Amino acid sequence: MTPEEEAEAERIERGRLLFAGPIDFERGVPSMEFLPDAGVPEIAFAGRSNVGKSSLINALTGRLKLARASTEPGRTRDLNFFRVGEVLRLVDLPGYGYAKAPKNEIGRWTALTRDYLRGRPSLKRVILLIDGRHGLKPDDKDVMDALDKAAVTYQLVLTKADKVKPTEIAALSKATAAAIAKRPAAHPEIIATSSETGLGIELLRAEIAALA
Repeated sequence: MTPEEEAEAERIERGRLLFAGPIDFERGVPSMEFLPDAGVPEIAFAGRSNVGKSSLINALTGRLKLARASTEPGRTRDLNFFRVGEVLRLVDLPGYGYAKAPKNEIGRWTALTRDYLRGRPSLKRVILLIDGRHGLKPDDKDVMDALDKAAVTYQLVLTKADKVKPTEIAALSKATAAAIAKRPAAHPEIIATSSETGLGIELLRAEIAALA
């Protein structure tokens, strides 16, 4: 095994160990005054409604029902915090774009998400989920514009990669990397994932563990 391969194996193992430990739902936050203390690093998951945020969190943690997944867009309406041992939090953000909810409710959670992303000192990275069947949409680009402006680092993760051919997801990964190449807050590595098959899960665990 080369030194590079050994280093990658160690990185993967650190990710496995982190997510093999205790992980629990901490709280749902309907407004900023209910945020938990900012004492540990936080990784937030953002994306269009029904992109698969909750399913990906469940796959990462190996817990089938930790985050409530739904086929109905717009089910996540608070900031949902999950504690990963004593060293990390995962934050499931409300989806943007289409959602079956009243406009005033959509406005509330949109403002809540914006305020959290702009002003949370413990936020280390946003994992921005992109549907692997469709690629970047205008809403995604709007969110990236906002994150660039706020200087919040984000990493794009393609979801539902099992729903398309491997050649198609490879081409989309390449095109997506090119599309974000000049964005100041974008992490350069694109990870293709599938909550169904486990594709990319260990790589994403390793990325998150490195931030803990």
